[in-house]
Amino acid sequence: MAALKRVCRFNVWIDPAFDERLRAEPDIDLQVGDLQGPEDKLRALLAQAHVFHVSPARNELPLRWHVSDALLAECPNLLAVSSGGAGFDTVDAAACTRAGVAVVNQVGGNARSVAELAIGLMLAVSRKICVSDRLLRTARGFTRESLMGHEIGGATLGLIGIGHTGRAVAKLARGFDMRVLAHDPLLPDAEIRSRGAEPVDRARLLAESDIVSLHCPLDDTTRGSFDARAFAVMKPGALFITTARGGIHDEAALAAALTAGHLAGAGLDVWTPEPPPLDSVLLQLDTVVATYHTAGVTHEARRTVAAWGAEQIIGLLRGETPPRLVNPEVWPAVLERRARLLGGA
Repeated sequence: MAALKRVCRFNVWIDPAFDERLRAEPDIDLQVGDLQGPEDKLRALLAQAHVFHVSPARNELPLRWHVSDALLAECPNLLAVSSGGAGFDTVDAAACTRAGVAVVNQVGGNARSVAELAIGLMLAVSRKICVSDRLLRTARGFTRESLMGHEIGGATLGLIGIGHTGRAVAKLARGFDMRVLAHDPLLPDAEIRSRGAEPVDRARLLAESDIVSLHCPLDDTTRGSFDARAFAVMKPGALFITTARGGIHDEAALAAALTAGHLAGAGLDVWTPEPPPLDSVLLQLDTVVATYHTAGVTHEARRTVAAWGAEQIIGLLRGETPPRLVNPEVWPAVLERRARLLGGA
């Protein structure tokens, strides 16, 4: 009889495609832990689990259940941690590697949705769509000319990062006849060109771009990288857009650049914390269009990410190399541990 493969997730929202696919596998036992229930029951589920499918939303998942050295010490059977999104902010990947645990994510699954919102924010800020909507609902006596914005067509768009999402943004931007620049230290110039952008260094991108859009991960090299100095060297009247991660940009410095009029506007989908406090200076500015980390939250993207996550877990438990493995150096050790825990299953 085949060994039972145990997968655990908590009762945060997920597209039904995830549970449906896993429960179609006769040798997989999917358990859903109740975050509002007793903590000891959740600990017991994780202690038995071979895969923990975890929410990537760091401000929504209680810190106790972020994947850390301490949590991993309580999970002797764990082979892999699967992030429910493209990012893995709730997972200490280095700790997982030390513990011989694979980390997988669903990068690329929501790229189209994030790219569409990035373009949407550019349009909303540049054309003052949200300001117009608010005024039309609450006031009279203003003129259409007071709501005059700018076309994004023909503008220079600078992408910080041109991975899955950045590449999708570049493709959409070409439909607006935008000139696309990109800075991505992880890619050679030839690859950046193949993804639809002109490779430039960061300084040139900031100086020449009418719109700067962030599509890079949050890590030690990017945290706080858009500070007062970065905003100061951006082109006067430029727009700042981010659908990346809160913490890459300094919110106080951005508010100062907008208030001073150096930057003309910002479209912000990510914050620190999330959601931002109601008294956030940025939320008081008409030049800011604000969304609640919803760039990848569409029915289509959530369904894709859930389906990808389930299929990757099934393959992983069969011993197949995961297609979106964050720490590939650990995979041989995972296979050895899998053989001990699951045998030939």
